[in-house]
Amino acid sequence: MKWELRYAAHPGDAKSYDTERLRHDFLIEDLFPQDDIKMVYSMYDRLIVGGAMPVKSALKLEPFEELKAEYFLQRREIGFINVGLGAAVIKADGKEYKLAYKEALYLGSGNKEVTLASEDASKPAKLYINSAPAHKQLPNKKVTLADAEVAVMGSLETSNHRQINKLLVNSVVETCQLQMGMTELKTGSVWNTMPAHTHNRRMEAYFYFEVPKDQVICHFMGQPDETRHIWMKNEQAVISPSWSIHSAAGTSNYIFIWGMAGENLDYGDMDIRRPDELK
Repeated sequence: MKWELRYAAHPGDAKSYDTERLRHDFLIEDLFPQDDIKMVYSMYDRLIVGGAMPVKSALKLEPFEELKAEYFLQRREIGFINVGLGAAVIKADGKEYKLAYKEALYLGSGNKEVTLASEDASKPAKLYINSAPAHKQLPNKKVTLADAEVAVMGSLETSNHRQINKLLVNSVVETCQLQMGMTELKTGSVWNTMPAHTHNRRMEAYFYFEVPKDQVICHFMGQPDETRHIWMKNEQAVISPSWSIHSAAGTSNYIFIWGMAGENLDYGDMDIRRPDELK
């Protein structure tokens, strides 16, 4: 397993960051090393963002040094969403879950033996991962797109017509603090999460995928009156502090996965910032 630690920043300090520093602290590249698991442990609500691409053999989910745990889910919960073309096979304490493309799995704390595999090595799964601290054990649950709570928002006229699939949210599956979902932009739309917002009750991480070849995403972050941007490519993630907006525009339509951790499970809890308020 590969892992790294990312420290939190005061918004006043982040105003002075240049492009290199912004990318170093917030951007996560190369999320899917073949036959390995990559984890980034963020000090923002201690969310872990990761990826796994099992090909030749199953990968075991193990704790890394910083967790000081006997097993990964001793004091944590975890969510997986399969973004690979092939099916994933996840085993948790002997129970098997098969995830097709865009399907999700929630595993509560207390699961000791967790392995990740691809059903077909010629079409490997890619498992995008978010994990947060958990204060109690909750049941495991697989969530398909048919199970999701769906909201359609925006319009083609404002270039933000999109479908929000709420997968691992408290209206679908009980969690301690982790929430995950997937937003798909309609053809001709490029803006996500507009109007932008902040929420001091929780942080977020965004993972962009299905970005066409030679196309890119411009992710916007920072305080509403002091915004910054990070250019991103396909299958990259970005950490968003609670004080930061999190919005983006692409040179094509795309899909992104949002994940949240913090003290509030109310999806609608947002401090909206109108487009004409941003600077």
